[in-house]
Amino acid sequence: MESIVNKYRQKFRRVKGEMCRWEELQSRLISQFGNASSIIQRLQIIQDGKNYGALKCVEGIEDAVLARQMESLQHILISMGQTMEEFRLVVSSLQKIVRDSRQLVGASSSKSNSKQLKQRVGVKPTLSECLDGLRLLEEMHQAEYHLKLSVISALPDLALKPSATGDLGALQQLLIDQPNIPQEEVQFVYGIIFAEEIS
Repeated sequence: MESIVNKYRQKFRRVKGEMCRWEELQSRLISQFGNASSIIQRLQIIQDGKNYGALKCVEGIEDAVLARQMESLQHILISMGQTMEEFRLVVSSLQKIVRDSRQLVGASSSKSNSKQLKQRVGVKPTLSECLDGLRLLEEMHQAEYHLKLSVISALPDLALKPSATGDLGALQQLLIDQPNIPQEEVQFVYGIIFAEEIS
């Protein structure tokens, strides 16, 4: 049983690596969203000819500036799509870790499987605690991924709205307030798995 718990610890180390990647992606997504929001907020100003002053005498200036801003926005939206794909890959990796962990328990199963799952050796966690911890982390990340996806999906529609400033601000704050994965809860789960090894 101790060897199986050690295998679970290896899986948690993989999860920890995925969560570091998640934090990097979170920072990147917030930056990308901020850039997209800035452009969307400028669109209304750009489309108002009164804001060009003396530059209005330059033929086609309004269309050229608008086209350039829309092109920049399109590039940012594509980059955000790529970032969301990387989030999805992290979620897929966590799902695979959970599946492999369940199989690990199944491979070691016997008539006394239920008893083994709850057996504790010293301060080390039970197999049940390991599996529950992995499943909890995977569920939290999956839920957050879907929330981020819905926020990002709203951006193209907001670009077409005459005044989207309030909506953009609310969505950006929602992204900043993420992750909805409390660090203290994650540390608690890690504490269960790594026990005395956590520093």
